[in-house]
Amino acid sequence: MPEIHYTLLDEPLWPLMNKFYRAHQSSMKAVRDAQLWVARQDDIVAALCLRQVAGGHWLTGLFVDPAYRAQGIAARLIAEAVKAVQAPVWLFCHPDLREFYERRGFSFDPALPYAMAERLSRYARSKPMIAMGLVPPS
Repeated sequence: MPEIHYTLLDEPLWPLMNKFYRAHQSSMKAVRDAQLWVARQDDIVAALCLRQVAGGHWLTGLFVDPAYRAQGIAARLIAEAVKAVQAPVWLFCHPDLREFYERRGFSFDPALPYAMAERLSRYARSKPMIAMGLVPPS
């Protein structure tokens, strides 16, 4: 089986990320003003967006092809995406995913900038949602 590579997706290839999401009937979308990270084994097998926001970064759109789950791909992709980040990273997720993110160094209920707290409040109106945060080492 070919090795999986974890890389930033070059801008001309950005449409491939949305094609990946659509192929798996995911409602997620690649965000143009973000870093688009992928795990590839020829084709994309996992993806996430890392978007700069006031005071840090927002991790969104993490999705792993179901055939590749439970192999550590999401953990490795997150680690690659945030390893050079020097500011906090926040994400919103379903409460069932709390332990998954805690194992990756994220903490529950971080202090959020106002705009992020407002966004979380809006999202949480329609589905269960919590905030997680990762503070880079000093």
